[in-house]
Amino acid sequence: MTSVDSGPELGTAADVLAAHVRDVPDFPKPGVVFKDITPLLSTPAAFGVIIGALADLARERGATTIAGIEARGFLLAAPVADRIGASLVPVRKQGKLPGVTRTESYALEYGTATLEIHEDAVPAGERVLIVDDVLATGGTAVAAHNLLRGCGADVVGLAVLMELTFLSGRDRTGVLDVTSIMKL
Repeated sequence: MTSVDSGPELGTAADVLAAHVRDVPDFPKPGVVFKDITPLLSTPAAFGVIIGALADLARERGATTIAGIEARGFLLAAPVADRIGASLVPVRKQGKLPGVTRTESYALEYGTATLEIHEDAVPAGERVLIVDDVLATGGTAVAAHNLLRGCGADVVGLAVLMELTFLSGRDRTGVLDVTSIMKL
């Protein structure tokens, strides 16, 4: 595991994160090693360090809104938004939001998936930081970015706990500025 070289705050957060992520082999299918953040979530001091690092990044980027991607991104985005006094936008799987929504489909290894946000989720010009747990192939991040830009938002970046570099997701995110606390 390597950490992002983006200053002492993220370096410290990377150490804390590495100590609080559990590998679960063969989940959700054989050959996959799932990165379980449950130990992080159940350790208040460690979780606070991670939320603090993400909040610092959001402040540095001038974020006024935090967008959390379903589902583990919600667990990170909500406390970050609260800590910096920003709005929170849930980026949901299709069919989970009432009212008028924007949708964006993206490719998966084995098919497609669709994300959505409320049509009026973000006022034009709002500075949005997208928060999620993992950057893998990049499809989810790109879909979230496209949804937010479609509302007129100024997307100031993507912040993730872990980046699975062997899947090259960063290469697929285009102009989206990506910050990962830990690279695997």
